[in-house]
Amino acid sequence: MDALTAKLASLTELVAGARSMPMSSSCVLNRAELLERIEDLTRALPVSLAQAKGVLDDQSEVVQTAQAEAARIVEQAMRDRDVLVGQTAVLLEAEAAAARLLDEARSNAEAMRLEAEDYVDGKLATFEVVLGKTLAAVERGRSKLAGQNELDVLRDVDDDPDETPLPG
Repeated sequence: MDALTAKLASLTELVAGARSMPMSSSCVLNRAELLERIEDLTRALPVSLAQAKGVLDDQSEVVQTAQAEAARIVEQAMRDRDVLVGQTAVLLEAEAAAARLLDEARSNAEAMRLEAEDYVDGKLATFEVVLGKTLAAVERGRSKLAGQNELDVLRDVDDDPDETPLPG
C-alpha cells in the first residue's frame, strides 16, 4: 500500500511541476514520462488491491474466529451458570437437611437430659429414703448403747455403795 501511495505522490508531483501554458490553465507534460508513471501505478494497483483484499479477508476470518470464540465462551458460561445454580440448590437442600438434623439432635439431647435428671432424682430420692432409714437405725443403735451404759453405771453403783454415779 505504501508503494501505491508513493507512485500516486510521484504522479502528483509530475503534474504539479509541469510547465504551464501561457494564458491558460493547461500545462505541458512529458507524455512518455506520464504514461510510464501511470503504467507503474496500474501494475502496482492489482498488487495493492490483492493485499487490501487479503487484509479484508483476514479481517473477516479474524472476526468470524472471534465470534465463534465469543459464542463458545457464552455457551461455557451458561453451562457453568447451570452447574453453579445446581450446586446452589443442592447446597440449600443440604443446609436445610443439616438444620433439621441439628434441631432433631438438640431435641433428642434435651429429652435425654430430662430423662437423666429424672433418673438421677429418683436414685437420689431412693438414697435419701435409705439414708433416712440408716440414720434412724444408727440413732436407735446409739440410743440402745446409751441405755446399756446407764444400766452398767447403775449396776456398778449397786456393787460399790461408796461411789457416786456420774451423770452420763
